[in-house]
Amino acid sequence: MTARTLVKQLAAQPDGPVSVSGWVETVRDQKKVQFVILRDETGAVQLVHPRTDVEEPGTDALATTISGLTHGTFLTVTGELKHDERVKLGGLEVKIGDIHVAAEALDLPIAEDSSIDKRLDWRFLDLRRPEQNLIFRVQTTFLHALRTWWVDNDFIEIHTPKLMASASESRAELFEVEYFETKAYLAQSPQFFKQMAQPAGFGKVFEVAPAFRADPSFTSRHATEFISVDAEMSWVDSHDDVMRMHEQLLVAGLTAVKEKHGAEIEAAFGVEVTVPATPFPRIPLAEAHSILESRGYTVPRTDGDLDPEGERRLAEYVKEQYGHEFVFVTDYATGIRPFYHMRHEGDPTLTNSYDLLFNGTEISTGAQREHRIEVLVEQAKEKGLDPEELGFYLDFFRYGVPPHGGFGMGLSRVIMLLLHQASIREVTYLFRGPNRLLP
Repeated sequence: MTARTLVKQLAAQPDGPVSVSGWVETVRDQKKVQFVILRDETGAVQLVHPRTDVEEPGTDALATTISGLTHGTFLTVTGELKHDERVKLGGLEVKIGDIHVAAEALDLPIAEDSSIDKRLDWRFLDLRRPEQNLIFRVQTTFLHALRTWWVDNDFIEIHTPKLMASASESRAELFEVEYFETKAYLAQSPQFFKQMAQPAGFGKVFEVAPAFRADPSFTSRHATEFISVDAEMSWVDSHDDVMRMHEQLLVAGLTAVKEKHGAEIEAAFGVEVTVPATPFPRIPLAEAHSILESRGYTVPRTDGDLDPEGERRLAEYVKEQYGHEFVFVTDYATGIRPFYHMRHEGDPTLTNSYDLLFNGTEISTGAQREHRIEVLVEQAKEKGLDPEELGFYLDFFRYGVPPHGGFGMGLSRVIMLLLHQASIREVTYLFRGPNRLLP
């Protein structure tokens, strides 16, 4: 029995016997010769069968089998590999000797021009597209590089619970679930628990895990369940320390993606992966508003935050002025930040916090946290929160916590913006939104 060879390994193989397995992408059933494009998880190869029943139709059993193959049928082919530069697909082909059909396929319910909602209904079929395969290879490489950087820099990986007795940050956008004789909530973020690692003496921690937001948004960048990339570290002097860590981490991730997949990404998506220079540009929020107004745009929001159009226009400015795809927008007003963000020394109207924009869209929020219990309690009260309900969280700070800070970042947004995709639906394995719980 000939061992299975992946398509990507064929180029290095000598001419001779070979076995390949995958699914049928195309059948070209011509009078004298048949061609099958077989695809596996690594690429596509052309299979060929010269017909022997030209004079006596129906006498070539192999030709009959090939004629009956449907798109998506999974099969194994043994045959003879031949390198031939005339073959457009990879400069090689396999002359079919035998076909073993593992699983036949019905006619596909989706096509290349199907809507994204239709494709998501049949996501397991939609994921067969080679660009989808590449998306998740890129994501794998990116996350592996992040983990490697964290581990090399002495961060500890933690896994925080996603079932909580009370709100993680606020009571807004919470999913409530039955939990035996009481109620539980799905975690919006690991914020409180990664902060808990600071009085525990862990120093630096990270987590890559699901988070849940009961947000009824139908935009291209929102989901009700998403993968949150989080880090937190002790002994920061300000949010600038967090930003330096954040940008070094992203440089590591994007360097790995460019080195391993840069050519494939350019071929599939027409996108050149750029490894950003450090430090990333930093623009205080008030200055960002002034820049936008000088360019003819006034943000319509009344809370002082940027809107999506403002983010896009600010990114255009940064690209023009700095040639950079990233920008830290810093020094957010107290009114639009959580109670646990540390405020500026000497100016309690501003926080030691930032949002990170990538190609015109926010991908992350980071900050230095308030670690002084008496200050934290007062800031919670100012936000209308009951310290009694925050008891388990506030207890962290009653027994000593070092100055600390960190960030949370949406993985799908990063991949979407890196590959210039129109929606996170395209880069999420199985998307969850207000009207989607299947498949």
